[in-house]
Amino acid sequence: MPVIQPLKGSTAAPATYKQPSRKGKKAWRKNVDVTEVEKGLDELNEEIIKGGILADRPSDELFVIDTVGDSSLPKQFPEHTSKPLKADEIISARSAVPAVSLRKRPGDKTSDGVIPAKRLRTGYVTHKELNRLRKVADGHHESTVEVSDASYDAWGAVAKPEPEVLVDTRDEKKKAPKSLSQKPISLLASGKMPKAVPKPTGGYSYNPVFTDYEARYVEASNKAVEAERQRLAAEEAERVKQEAAARSAAEAEAAEARADLSEWEDDSEWEGFQSGGEELKASTKRPERKTKAQRNRIQRRKEEERRAKHEAKTKVRKAQLEQIRRIAKEISERERERTLAVAKAEDSEGSTDDNEEVLRRRQLGKFKLPEKDLELVLPDELQDSLRLLKPEGNLLKDRYRSLLLRGRMEVRGRIPFKKQAKTKLTEKWTYKDFDI
Repeated sequence: MPVIQPLKGSTAAPATYKQPSRKGKKAWRKNVDVTEVEKGLDELNEEIIKGGILADRPSDELFVIDTVGDSSLPKQFPEHTSKPLKADEIISARSAVPAVSLRKRPGDKTSDGVIPAKRLRTGYVTHKELNRLRKVADGHHESTVEVSDASYDAWGAVAKPEPEVLVDTRDEKKKAPKSLSQKPISLLASGKMPKAVPKPTGGYSYNPVFTDYEARYVEASNKAVEAERQRLAAEEAERVKQEAAARSAAEAEAAEARADLSEWEDDSEWEGFQSGGEELKASTKRPERKTKAQRNRIQRRKEEERRAKHEAKTKVRKAQLEQIRRIAKEISERERERTLAVAKAEDSEGSTDDNEEVLRRRQLGKFKLPEKDLELVLPDELQDSLRLLKPEGNLLKDRYRSLLLRGRMEVRGRIPFKKQAKTKLTEKWTYKDFDI
């Protein structure tokens, strides 16, 4: 019987390589692409070698303002340099014909109907003046000037200063108004005088911070929503008013119809009315004489009512006195707080923000202050380059509104044309002018 022997070789377990796990962060970092970081570090080292980091260096070291230009360009491109720019050509192109005025002027064929009186002409030369001019042309002068040498130095004379005479052109009857010496009234609700040129906040910048722009954008949106809500509320109130007017008109017509019907019913009732006053009998009972106890009881009740009424009046008077004291105390505290607030506002002039202005309820004049222009750029209109920037606002309008806001000028309406006197054209009937 053959002997069964084991296979030749090692009987130990197979060896395993000590390989780390490929699921950790170390294995991930081996395959990360750092070429961009290395390229940035190389560029940073090159900038440091050449003189410093460009972002930290001032603009004077990086840029030079060329005020002369390249002198070789006109020689290289004479046809381009000699040709003017299109902008200069447009600006220089101005018509010699003046612009048409917007004012209304009378035509050539219209007149006031008054015929001017005939007068002698005075624009001609008289015979006497003509003879004198002829004599002057012939050399016969009425007065001759004798030429003599100068006996003094014309350039050495010192001119005496003439005394300055102040002429008062003001009329003594006309006096300056009292308001000329008074301080102008501000249109702000706080009563503080705003600055002539307010400093805009960060939200007005063309490249604003996100937080400032978002706050201003939300504020403008809320104002627009509130204006739309007020408009819809006004329309709804007008609709309700019209419906109520129509309803009241219908009710009035129905009431008139009912009144017409009731007149016929009253007539029919009066026709079949039968008075029963004769059948009524007087069943009134004569009052009996009160006893002493009843009179005393009535007197005590009246005294009690009089005392309760007096106590109620006294209590009401005391409550009114307490309320008057409390109101007076509140008014004094309010006045004191208002005085402190006004003093604090006057001390800190820079704390006023005219961008968020609250106007007073009663303004000067019968016209309202014009609304401030909405200088807001939408998010999709924000530009990242100054070349694509579109400037907004109008300095003339801002300056005019600042004068109105500070009370330096009165708000007035625009009058496009001056109101002229009414004229009536008539034709003179000369055949009616006759004498007998």
